[in-house]
Amino acid sequence: MGRSLIHMRKDFRPLPIKDGLNPTRVRTPVAGLNAWDFLDGVISTQRHRHPSDDAAALHARFAAGEVVLRDTTVLRPDSILPQGADVYFYRMPAPETPVPYDIPVVFEDEDILVVDKPPFMATMPRARHIMQTATVQLRRSTGNNELSPAHRLDRLTSGILLFTKRREVRGAYQTLFAARQVQKTYEAIAALSPFSTPVQWHSHMTKTPGEIQGRLGEGPPNAHTTLLDVAPLGSEETAAYESVHGPQPPLGRYRLQPHTGKTHQLRLHMWEAGVPILGDPVYPVIFPAEAEDMNVPMHLSSVRLEFIDPLSGKARDFHSRRKLMA
Repeated sequence: MGRSLIHMRKDFRPLPIKDGLNPTRVRTPVAGLNAWDFLDGVISTQRHRHPSDDAAALHARFAAGEVVLRDTTVLRPDSILPQGADVYFYRMPAPETPVPYDIPVVFEDEDILVVDKPPFMATMPRARHIMQTATVQLRRSTGNNELSPAHRLDRLTSGILLFTKRREVRGAYQTLFAARQVQKTYEAIAALSPFSTPVQWHSHMTKTPGEIQGRLGEGPPNAHTTLLDVAPLGSEETAAYESVHGPQPPLGRYRLQPHTGKTHQLRLHMWEAGVPILGDPVYPVIFPAEAEDMNVPMHLSSVRLEFIDPLSGKARDFHSRRKLMA
């Protein structure tokens, strides 16, 4: 592949992944800025900035040749940038509270790594959750910077998460999930309610970027979930949940299969059905982020993934071993 074609590739990065983290890309809004002033402005306005990310840290980036254009041109502090230029550099994320759970490996071969993601750990870096994410933590622990998730789980949702290990196979598995050729089964804990299962839930869901809650509204259904069954919890299990969440009504274990992948789909469907998930800090009431307690998880987990492997043609069936009382 020619050099110019490589630079046009969607997943091309002119800087390598460092410490498990992709380089950051920013685009110049106008022509005539020098590289120092542009990056200094970008860094100073970052919401989640490391307190040590100062002028000395920016100088160190330039000195190390770690400020570049998409074509790998190394920039100097006085380099004049055109409008619309893509500039790459390594950000310094703000300190994060460590997630106090492990990431057990469920399955691994030369192509994929399947793990049991804990609650409170985002799949990919985003906003204030950068280093304490499954992608970054697994890249660091395995030494494989090509690890990439084939799909995503919400930060508060635990369970089965599949990563590809090589760039050459990434597209095949990501397409499998995008085409909804994977059967996903989830379990949730909520107040026990008498449903005649199976039940089909169909709703029109929307979520505005930047807003915490999604919405249910008028319009053609775009979110589809099957409630497979509900089983009451025994007294010992109920006591275990009450030891974390306080007194509860009779509780049930709900087994769910989403057929679409709307943000917060299962959480919204459970709320709409009158049985919000135990420990959910968003539905029905939004709790402030600073009140988060990682000893009090939300009890929703992806417990099973089933699909036909796009490379081998074999039937794959992966199960979570993590207890919802993580």
